[in-house]
Amino acid sequence: MSTRSVPMDTVTEILPPLLVGPDDAPEWQTEAEVVVVGWGAAGACAAIEARDAGARVLVIDRFEGGGASALSGGVVYAGGGTRHQRDAGYSDTPDAMFDYLRREVDGVVGDATLRRFCDESVTNLEWLERQGVLFGSTMPSYKTSYPPDGAFLYFSGNEAVPAYRGSHGEPAPRGHRAVARGQSGEALYAALKKATLTSGAETMTQAAVRRLVCERTDDGQQGRVIGVEVARLPPDDPRSLRHAALEQQAARWRLYRPAKAEACRREAARIEREAARPVLIRATRAVVLSTGGFIFNPDLWRQHAPHTIGGLPIGGSGCDGSGLRLGLGSGAAAQALGNISCWRFITPPADWPKGIAVNGRGERFCNEQVYGATLGHAVVEEQDGKAWLIIDSALRRKAIRQCLFGGLWGFQSLPALAMMLFGATKARTPEELASRIGADPATLRDSIAAANAAAQGMTEDPVGKSADTRHALKGTLYALDISLAAPMLPMAVLTLGGLVVDEDTGQVRGQNGDGIPGLYAAGRTALGLPSSRYVSGLSLSDCVFSGRRAGRAAAVADRLPRLAPLFATTT
Repeated sequence: MSTRSVPMDTVTEILPPLLVGPDDAPEWQTEAEVVVVGWGAAGACAAIEARDAGARVLVIDRFEGGGASALSGGVVYAGGGTRHQRDAGYSDTPDAMFDYLRREVDGVVGDATLRRFCDESVTNLEWLERQGVLFGSTMPSYKTSYPPDGAFLYFSGNEAVPAYRGSHGEPAPRGHRAVARGQSGEALYAALKKATLTSGAETMTQAAVRRLVCERTDDGQQGRVIGVEVARLPPDDPRSLRHAALEQQAARWRLYRPAKAEACRREAARIEREAARPVLIRATRAVVLSTGGFIFNPDLWRQHAPHTIGGLPIGGSGCDGSGLRLGLGSGAAAQALGNISCWRFITPPADWPKGIAVNGRGERFCNEQVYGATLGHAVVEEQDGKAWLIIDSALRRKAIRQCLFGGLWGFQSLPALAMMLFGATKARTPEELASRIGADPATLRDSIAAANAAAQGMTEDPVGKSADTRHALKGTLYALDISLAAPMLPMAVLTLGGLVVDEDTGQVRGQNGDGIPGLYAAGRTALGLPSSRYVSGLSLSDCVFSGRRAGRAAAVADRLPRLAPLFATTT
């Protein structure tokens, strides 16, 4: 059979699989029992688990591996009584973890799956440690979006917010940051990468899977997934070095010069179109899709969540929706594709949450001490993407001092300083401030008065802020733009939804609800625990949970005969 390759400029279309039948003879270049597509944390966990089950594994990655996991903060959401929680003096149980996460997960996975995730949390963290990831129990002295160097356990979600506290006593910190200098994602992934190679899994990098290969049934329909078609850069092609360098540059500039990072991604795609060669790879048991989300696929982003355009996309360049598109092309179902996590962290500086967040009219709409993605969700989904943080001169002085001398990360202190020194709108009265930001003067005045009354102990706080974070605003006032597309600091955004999977195995489900034979998904390619509301560390912990689940199931899927007479294999 002459296998026509997919054009290399196909990056956004939903492609149907290549169907092969009894009269065809695909020229397979190689085979494995389990083929894992995407070598981030989820793909690594799937590969390790499949190898532990005895399967021959090939991991394929469009770049050099790592994906969004290596660029992350390296935080794993874990609880139920980890040794690091105990060492820090906190008591936690799976029941308490379940009660809290049930609110955040909001039914996107079943209660039985969430319960299993909580019950297995301690053992999954210990499994990560056996792969070489180190964790610690030291905690920061203040609430923060990401702990400083030397601190590795923290409240990474809304656990300490009064409205989120359950009936299980004092809240426990569950954000377990991998021990490393600097941001920890690189160290966490390095351990998983080494463990993948040590397990004996084979790897193929600078290779993008363009479409699935499926059996063609007697009636001409799609059958079982039996392989993948890959566009691979020849290792001896000098352009492969440039391709690798471009991905590194895109990662370096993604937060500070996003236009430059996007230019790097475009050039890398051009090299793939010009130099990549088609390769057919057979999967005798299963294919696992673990390529991340789709935030760097502008067509999919615009299609599913146009109201979030204007935020700053974050993730790896491989978060291009390839796994999602491969699944959809094979008839898979997907859910929650319009769920985009929008991050508006206002701590640190630790004193910013003592101000008040108001919408474009000047109304207070959210408890300022909530987790940053919770605040961002309220701004984008409930306030049309427009909001301001109101502080006074006293809070501003304290915040500037912490930014300069508080040991914050540069990505925390520099934007905060820039917003306070160069981007703030200043006024002497609420009415004057309202006129300058386009709010209703009476509404803003009343919002500040109500918050001040609560801070002075005269009333309860209108949005439920705890007493230690209340502050009476007085004197000179400052409005900081915390909107979705704020000029000084747009919100970071990433996709959450994905392919619907069987929650016991990770097998991808079709539109009719049945499992697609030979196809599994994990991480952000799949619908999972973080697909409704995001808290720091939940994505990486779901990569471990769903990756191990898919790897185990794929390794024991029904096996095709090694050299079935219907198919020829060439090397």
